[in-house]
Amino acid sequence: MATAGKVIKCKAAVAWEAGKPLVIEEVEVAPPQAMEVRVKILFTSLCHTDVYFWEAKGQAPMFPRIFGHEAGGIVESVGEGVTDLASGDHVLPVFTGECKECPHCKSAESNMCDLLRINTDRGVMIGDGKSRFSINGKPIYHFVGTSTFSEYTVMHVGCVAKINPKAPLDKVCVLSCGISTGLGATINVAKPPKGSTVAIFGLGAVGLAAAEARKFGCTEFVNPKDHDKPVQQVLAEMTNGGVDRSVECTGNINAMIQAFECVHDGWGVAVLVGVPHKDAEFKTHPMNFLNERTLKGTFFGNYKPRTDLPNVVELYMKKELEVEKFITHSVPFSEINTAFDLMHKGEGIRCIIRMEN
Repeated sequence: MATAGKVIKCKAAVAWEAGKPLVIEEVEVAPPQAMEVRVKILFTSLCHTDVYFWEAKGQAPMFPRIFGHEAGGIVESVGEGVTDLASGDHVLPVFTGECKECPHCKSAESNMCDLLRINTDRGVMIGDGKSRFSINGKPIYHFVGTSTFSEYTVMHVGCVAKINPKAPLDKVCVLSCGISTGLGATINVAKPPKGSTVAIFGLGAVGLAAAEARKFGCTEFVNPKDHDKPVQQVLAEMTNGGVDRSVECTGNINAMIQAFECVHDGWGVAVLVGVPHKDAEFKTHPMNFLNERTLKGTFFGNYKPRTDLPNVVELYMKKELEVEKFITHSVPFSEINTAFDLMHKGEGIRCIIRMEN
């Protein structure tokens, strides 16, 4: 392309301070370096993780920064050494990566890449420790290696999944984070046998995706506030001793403990998906383990981004997976702060942000 190897000027939503509205600025986006890809973002959506770090709760603040990690776009150009992507490819950025060379990537049981697993504290590119974004020569920090609140962004090739070009990017963009995380937690980790009882804690995007195995067909809704007993005891009484599987999607440490303690002894499996506060402690009686309950954790639904995400997109293309019902709002890029307002109000699951480039 004519822009390959050149600095691109484009619009980006920059967070200058914690909790303050994003500002649409003209930024300069440097060309991709070795093993990097520059992508034209067409659609991005707002995930609660963006809000959490924008508010700078529970972690060291890093500003100015370009947030965003759930998106869809088209490769503009590639850096030296990139062989499996080319200009024009349709892609989904992913907040965690797959180098394909480390022990984790070579293991059939892990997706925790040694090189590219999520790092919320790194605001620069992993190759040279520099930012690819700048305003008047001042660097702007990256976010989880993606920074999709920009018309163009630069990512490590290992954080870019090539997908079917016929897939609508305004729909499948939500598969690059929350939906795949919840879906994979059920399918890849909990693996409930046919006829199982499954309790899902939390019904945001991740929790609803965890329920997608039943097409949102949950049969009971239990509000812990409606009961005097601990909710794990309520669930055990409802299910003759406990559920067969539970999937925790809140990040609340009490919900995590409840999700574990509500599964049936002998065969029950609890899967933790939510990310707790850094100082949280998981406490339960050791007999809960000795009575043959299993506790598992998962990250991005145990999907390897480059290898598995294209297959998740194909599930959508074959109408075996729905994503439209997760998308509750759509706004132009110039109104990105509206998406933050909607999430703060608890209105909707996912807001698609349409880039205007």
